[in-house]
Amino acid sequence: MQISDISIRTTLQPGDTGYIIHRHGKLYHQEYGYGREFEAYVAEGLAEFLKGYKPSVERVWICEDRDTIVGFLMLLQRDETTAQLRYFYLEPAYRGMGLGNKLMRLFMDFLVQRGYQHAYLWTTHEQEAAAALYRKHGFVLTEEKTSTAFGKALTEMRYDLIVVRGH
Repeated sequence: MQISDISIRTTLQPGDTGYIIHRHGKLYHQEYGYGREFEAYVAEGLAEFLKGYKPSVERVWICEDRDTIVGFLMLLQRDETTAQLRYFYLEPAYRGMGLGNKLMRLFMDFLVQRGYQHAYLWTTHEQEAAAALYRKHGFVLTEEKTSTAFGKALTEMRYDLIVVRGH
């Protein structure tokens, strides 16, 4: 399979959010031992997004291979100048082909197009490949805190980005 086999859409369809919650819960439990608390966290965040979804300033990128969702990324507006990157995931078989980098470029382009000045995200110390991708695109680690929010001890990490035109 190649990156050219993957389609990326920016519209939510019925069932998408439930599937994304499900895959986050399963995948992060299998790979990192996260508990039901993590699935609840994802469900709450996606519910927040759906209730106030503003397509002109917010966006989802849904990666599909033959109508099966294999990746997801969301940009949530936090205020007029700030966006949050949330729920970035790729199915294991779709990692390492450049799809994550492509999604980050789409995210960065949307930030610039919509005039955002700042973006941030939260991740954990276990997400090393993701953190490397965020740093590659200019995000800087600004905060760390210990947590048991996902049913196990971990370090939550905040990354911030000052948006530069022409990134």
